[in-house]
Parts: sequence; structure tokens; C-alpha cells
Amino acid sequence: MTDDTGPAGAPPGGPGVGGAADPDAALAALLALLDLERVDRDIFRGRSRSAVVPRVFGGQVAAQALAAASRTVPGDRLAHSLHAYFLRPGDPGAPIVYTVDRVRDGRSFTTRRTVAVQHGQPIFHLTASFQTAEEGLEHQEPMPVGVPDPATLPPAAEQLSRHAHLFGDPKVAARLAEARAAIDLRHVTDPPYLTAGRPREPRSRVWFRLAGKLAGETDRPALHLCLATYVSDMSLLEPVLLAHGRGGWTTGDVVGASLDHAMWFHRPFRVDEWLLYDQSSPTSQAGRGLGHGRIFTADGRLAATVMQEGVVRVPR
Repeated sequence: MTDDTGPAGAPPGGPGVGGAADPDAALAALLALLDLERVDRDIFRGRSRSAVVPRVFGGQVAAQALAAASRTVPGDRLAHSLHAYFLRPGDPGAPIVYTVDRVRDGRSFTTRRTVAVQHGQPIFHLTASFQTAEEGLEHQEPMPVGVPDPATLPPAAEQLSRHAHLFGDPKVAARLAEARAAIDLRHVTDPPYLTAGRPREPRSRVWFRLAGKLAGETDRPALHLCLATYVSDMSLLEPVLLAHGRGGWTTGDVVGASLDHAMWFHRPFRVDEWLLYDQSSPTSQAGRGLGHGRIFTADGRLAATVMQEGVVRVPR
């Protein structure tokens, strides 16, 4: 989820991928998190670290669960969708065991179910569907127009450093910046902590890409999908906060928790090239907010669609 913990995860700025501001080291640490240890044919072990709060980042669990499922699928089939539920907070001090159930292997589609377990209890469920490449009817929504080039926008780490005083404890902003060092994320619209107290349209746009290039053995299409899954959980509920003038999960004026997460992968893309994440919130009610996102390549191709519902509550 965005900047808070949930039944599953820590701040999406708080994946804890190395705890260092050096982008190369942070990217290497992120890739290492997704390089799961194979314990048995369909059982994998992943590790995690948290740099901001003592819980596992939900995007990390989702990405690792997809990575585990992908390891049991023929290489010519890539994930085209995933549906997941966050069940319990993840413990960053303990390994996460991922068990994959080979639900179906069809002529064109493959289905896998992954359960993430810690301390003998499931913390996360994911079902993913994979497909062989084929031709079909083509159409898509257009990319938003008038979006500034990412080169003209400040990196998130620079913004956090400049406005550290808004977090109460400046160390919080520093830890968030360090935790996000593997991802070059640039807000087109101001993040919630810059608009606290001023409700506005529930829409947020960010550019993102990896802080370095993938090459060699790491440059696999399945890994790009896993990394996009990781990033997709960083800011998807920000529009809920914007609609109500809330500063964010780390500012203390709202608490939240990821409940579920779904993604559909439409067209090939690279996460080490700029992607535009266009996010909105159709509704919030009953202590829950809904986030909707579209991920576009820089040349305008709709690469993925994302949906997430999360608990969003005002502290009492």
C-alpha cells in the first residue's frame, strides 16, 4: 500500500531494499530480494528487510509471490493477470516461504496459486494466470496528454529531503528516501504530504523506472513484471488521501492497510525505462478506499492496469 502498513505490509516506500541511498547498491539489493531460494519443486524461500517500519512492504510480498509462481511456468508463458489478498502483517526478521499450487496447465493458459507463509500462518494469497504470446484484436485508452517529461521533475528523494520538516521527525523522510533508492520515482502531481489540508481531485500521476539498467541474466521479461508489481503498491491509494486533504500514512493523520491487489499486464514493457503511473480513486467509504491505476510506456502504450482496495481510517 502507499505509505503505511497493512494486514500485509509496510510503507511502499519502506521495502527496505538495502537501507542505502546508493542507487546501484539499492537496485542490487532489490533484485536479490526477488531471487528466491528454491527449497523444493514448488516451494521457495524469500527474505526481506524493512527500513521504515517493522513490517514487510506489501509490494515486496506480491512481487516475490509472482516470482515464485513464474518459476513453475514454462518460459514462453508470461503472467497476464494476478489477484491477491493481504492477510496478515509480514515479519521482516523472518524468511517468507512461498508454496505454489499448479492449478492448471492448458494449451494456451497456465494458472498458479501462491501462498506466502510466516510462523506457520498464511500472510498473503496470490492467484496468477499466464499465457502464451498470440495475436488478437487491439485497442486501448489513450495516454493522458500534457504530462511533463520526467527529466523536468524532481526525484522523490529530492522532494523528501527538501520537505523533511513536514514529517515531524526528519529521519522519517530520510529513511523513506533511502528505501526508495532502487526506484527513480517522480511525481507529476504533488504528493499528499505537500497538499495536506487542501482536498483536491482524487488523481495522482507519477513517472517511475529502475535506478539502473537490467542486463544479462537479470534482463528477463518475467522479472520486469515482478518489478512492476513491486512498484505498483507504492502510491496507488494516494488519490484517496488527496480527495480528503490528508497528508499521508507517515504524517499520522490517517492510518491504512492494503486489503487486496489486482493487476492485468497488457503489452510488453521495460521497468528500466520510464513508465507513467496514472492513478485515481473512484470511491472511498466505510473505512475503505479504492485505487485504480493505468501504467503507460513513454511512447503511449497501455502496459498494465492495477486495482487495489485498502483500509483508510482517520485516527481517533
